[in-house]
Amino acid sequence: MKLGARQVLIGNMAREILDSDVKKEKDVKIHQSFILTVIFFLFLKVFKKCYYLNPFHAYDEGNLSWQAAAEVEAATMSMVKRAIPYVNSVEEANQVLRGNWLQATECHHEKYSGNREIGDIIDIGCSVGVSTTYLAEKFPNAKVTGLDLSPLPSRSFDLVSISFVFHECPERAIRNILKEALRLLRPGGTFAVTDNSPKSKIIQSTEPFLDEYYLMDLEDTVRQAGFINAHSSLTDPRHETLTATTPF
Repeated sequence: MKLGARQVLIGNMAREILDSDVKKEKDVKIHQSFILTVIFFLFLKVFKKCYYLNPFHAYDEGNLSWQAAAEVEAATMSMVKRAIPYVNSVEEANQVLRGNWLQATECHHEKYSGNREIGDIIDIGCSVGVSTTYLAEKFPNAKVTGLDLSPLPSRSFDLVSISFVFHECPERAIRNILKEALRLLRPGGTFAVTDNSPKSKIIQSTEPFLDEYYLMDLEDTVRQAGFINAHSSLTDPRHETLTATTPF
């Protein structure tokens, strides 16, 4: 199954990405996101973070490998196109997948934040910043921070967003991330996570902690962490977006 997942990834990258505008732009110069991924890779390699050596994304060496670093953006675009197969391009697929997630996030914040403006956003588990860029475009007046490892002060953000991270985490890590998100948010702030939907009938991936993720009741876990107004909805055939509020 892992070999099949890898072949799908390679096939989609070849068809959808190698001739895209993104690829042509990268032929001109080394893309900054690749450099950031390499730096991230070296940092973790030095400190021997064993979690990253799990076989994520059908890589035998996990995300902590040169191959994963080189292919990270292409793999992301491949995932988007597979999730939204009825459109003609990666760009259109992103408009559906990212657009629905951002719309659900914005609607939740408008309903529950007490008219709080979104001024500061943190994108946890941002990788090379694909989701971070979409957040910045959706909320142009906000300061957007992408985070993978750095600590930050309490109550310093209006929106905490986590995209396609939880299905790669053991349950204990998810609970710790939720505690950290609650600490980072100001009262009335919005928490938003978009990820694989356990309700989807489509086989999603071969990730090592996927069973733990699917067996969790994420809404209930979010409430246990201290959030209110927790609600999840299917935002495309494969993924759901869960939103919640920090108590006032």
